[in-house]
Amino acid sequence: MSQITLKGEKINTYGSLPEKGERAPHFELIKSDLSTATLNDFKGKRVILNIFPSIDTGVCATSVRKFNERATELKNTAVLCISRDLPFAQKRFVNDEGLNNIMNLSDFRDRNFGKDYGLEIIDGPFEGLLSRVVIVLDEEGNVIHSQQVPEIGEEPDYLSALKTLL
Repeated sequence: MSQITLKGEKINTYGSLPEKGERAPHFELIKSDLSTATLNDFKGKRVILNIFPSIDTGVCATSVRKFNERATELKNTAVLCISRDLPFAQKRFVNDEGLNNIMNLSDFRDRNFGKDYGLEIIDGPFEGLLSRVVIVLDEEGNVIHSQQVPEIGEEPDYLSALKTLL
């Protein structure tokens, strides 16, 4: 179990993030067309997992916009923005914002991603949502960077994540 804060109040997450050098756990997440995306779909590409509670909050939306902007500079890299929002809400946001360098994925169906990656919030007002985390994977699906943002209302350290891909 890890501990983060929400407006200074302590809340807990399900477990611990995968660590640098570990193989990322398999996942099955839902795309905006309701089909399934798996980790294997991205084999041979570097992957940024931008994980957050809800696309309909300011900081979460900002992280999606910033990674979309930065993704234009990245070669052979998929940027996956993951939450438990319904795929319809994710698609609406991407369409309204005109974002085309990221892929939104949802953990709403089986809810295993949050548990398998150790980042599901297990108490407090955001219980059941995903904590704010950035995980970067190499072409083989190994973790080369992970950050769980200690205060959920703050943005992730974009530069540290992106530096691992240079």
